[in-house]
Amino acid sequence: MKATRTPTRQHTVVDSPYGPLTLVATDGVLSGLYMTGQRHRPPEETFGDPDPRPFTETIRQLDAYFAGELREFDLPLHLDGTPFQRSVWEQLQAIPYGETRSYGELAENLGKPGASRAVGLANGKNPVGIIVPCHRVIGASGGLTGYGGGLDRKQRLLAFENGTEDDTPALF
Repeated sequence: MKATRTPTRQHTVVDSPYGPLTLVATDGVLSGLYMTGQRHRPPEETFGDPDPRPFTETIRQLDAYFAGELREFDLPLHLDGTPFQRSVWEQLQAIPYGETRSYGELAENLGKPGASRAVGLANGKNPVGIIVPCHRVIGASGGLTGYGGGLDRKQRLLAFENGTEDDTPALF
């Protein structure tokens, strides 16, 4: 009988205009990006040992994104979730920078037009915020709806991508 190997996990915390971001890697591949106070944030003890080495390219791309120089991330990701969740997260990555989609549109794209609520639940469980841009999903009426990182952050991320964010610092 073959022994099952436990994945190696590491994490680091980086500053961002939206507060500290905790980056988590599983076997050296980005598997989490969590904001402070984020809903569905796993317990800290699951993040593994502190070690910034697996995150060099992630940090470089995040810095370029926040500087307005990068519009599409190109990083390997280790996304743990159900097949449906992973299909929703794949749809999120197809939403272009500065654009939004409704939960219903994502459900339609998945061939499940009645599944907008399930899409919303999967969206909320996205383990790699910003890079897998769940902030780009809005309600059917065009209004901002739930965001694991808080509606203020969602509004600021969307305004940033649309070039309409002011320079007023937010408290996170």
